[in-house]
Amino acid sequence: MRPLVLKLGGELLESRSQRERIAALAAVVSEERGLVIVHGGGRAIDAELARRQITPKKVDGLRITDVETLEAVVAVLAGTANTELVAALVGAGVLAVGLTGVDAGFGRARRSRAHTSTSGAVVDLGFVGDPTQADPSLIQLLVSNGYVPVVASLGYLADDDQPGQILNVNADVMACRIATALEDCELVIAGATPGVLDSDGRTIPSLDPAGIDDVINSGTATAGMVAKLSSCRTALLAGVPTIRLIDGRDLDAAHGVETAPGTTLTANRKPRTEPGGRFRVH
Repeated sequence: MRPLVLKLGGELLESRSQRERIAALAAVVSEERGLVIVHGGGRAIDAELARRQITPKKVDGLRITDVETLEAVVAVLAGTANTELVAALVGAGVLAVGLTGVDAGFGRARRSRAHTSTSGAVVDLGFVGDPTQADPSLIQLLVSNGYVPVVASLGYLADDDQPGQILNVNADVMACRIATALEDCELVIAGATPGVLDSDGRTIPSLDPAGIDDVINSGTATAGMVAKLSSCRTALLAGVPTIRLIDGRDLDAAHGVETAPGTTLTANRKPRTEPGGRFRVH
């Protein structure tokens, strides 16, 4: 069975009970197939910034990351968020290993170019990384020996300007890059909504790259979903055959990723859900 790359939104990991439910699911999955977990931590980062009296800044769902913000991002993602999740997994009998993209240099990235927002403004995102590649060697080594890598979405700058500089990487992008590097795997992105919704609030069963473009270009997608779908589209075109965007709020040992409501993204062309219509996306 193909390994599963499971990206978990930070909103699914905020309480101990949430982490324990995810850990129970991971214990079942890891007995059947290889498992790689990638996690975010957006709201936890916002809380840490508030504690440090720093105002969060975002554009189109992307966090503007200055030096002070980066310190908070690293503290949360590589610190509390990753360690608490690993602890829950180990408590459920999972051989979990906490990582970031910095470890063994598997998450090489470049500084993101200036971002042109949906309003047309050009914004410098600061210490935000766009992964150039994800060396799968470390992940493959761990999975082949029965371990579950738990990856916090940090990368490192791999050029001659600031070699080794830590960069904040969007967790959806990190998961897509890892899935692309592993080649023969299944990618599931779990969040707090049941996939991509149409204008009537119903889950769109499937989208191909052209359909993804329609959703983005319609102007109805929220900033966070635009970033998510853009990274998924890139992964599909790079060879990932299918990606599932699912509602992860009810995931546990009895309710796996296969039965969760959501949208399947595929590289194959599919009939449009709403020809000529507008999509409403959360």
